[in-house]
Amino acid sequence: MSTSVAAIILTYNEEQHIARCINSLLASVDEIFVIDSYSQDKTLEIAKGLGANVFQNPWKNYAQQFNWALENCDIHSEWIWRIDADEYLESPETTNLRDSLGDLPQTVTGAYIKRKIIFLGRPLLHGGWYPVWHLKIWRTGKAYCENRWMDEHMKLIEGQTRHINCVQVDENLNDLSWWTDKHNSYATREMIDLFDIKYQIFEQNTVIPRFFGTSEQRKRWMKLRYVNLPLFIRPLIYFIYRYIFRFGFLDGKSGLIWHILQGFWYRFLVDTKIFELKKRFKNNPEALIAYLKTTYQI
Repeated sequence: MSTSVAAIILTYNEEQHIARCINSLLASVDEIFVIDSYSQDKTLEIAKGLGANVFQNPWKNYAQQFNWALENCDIHSEWIWRIDADEYLESPETTNLRDSLGDLPQTVTGAYIKRKIIFLGRPLLHGGWYPVWHLKIWRTGKAYCENRWMDEHMKLIEGQTRHINCVQVDENLNDLSWWTDKHNSYATREMIDLFDIKYQIFEQNTVIPRFFGTSEQRKRWMKLRYVNLPLFIRPLIYFIYRYIFRFGFLDGKSGLIWHILQGFWYRFLVDTKIFELKKRFKNNPEALIAYLKTTYQI
């Protein structure tokens, strides 16, 4: 039985990606909602021209922006799909998303789909990067985005999940200067998140860590172990694990660049920011927590 689907896309200066994203969805969804953080380019013009429902809301972090969309968009579809502007549906002409969702029993409220990353023109098929299953689709009113500053996942309120044959491709077309600038910002958010894990700064109803659970639960379990490893050593361990033991080297030069930048440099930068704050506040948790709350208005 066929069903209806709404897609939610968060944007800021995404004129390079938004048309590709929306066009890949047109045959599979009934509603498209774009939540924009006051873009300075043609993002809004392109999105409206392709029939999207466009809203604007000030940005604080991804979780709060997405939950704002869930609360404020007049969604009529039975299912909601979370997709970023630089992502798109692979093979939309052969992906029967509505039929796949319509075949699910009412007890199923969430659907896992595969995520594929394309970096510098090459799919990353090794290193543990594909296939990775993510909870990207859920019944309306049955999930929310956990309130974290980084590594946020959707959390079901109730119901079961199923895996469906659908691939969501992540292919950002910006250059490496943009990529490193963005990951510098990510590193700050990751720093906040790791401090939160260590000191329990914020009250959060988050994904329960389980090694033998869902992909999100297993990832959260591994992150809790990662945070207890020594600073500056853990990025090297992560790189070796992904690039050597998970065969990331099989993805050629693009894979090498990805694993050095994303697997080592980015995580080394996170540790450097952590080290800097610890040194500044002389490992005083109370002073450090007060600084984080004040500086980032948490």
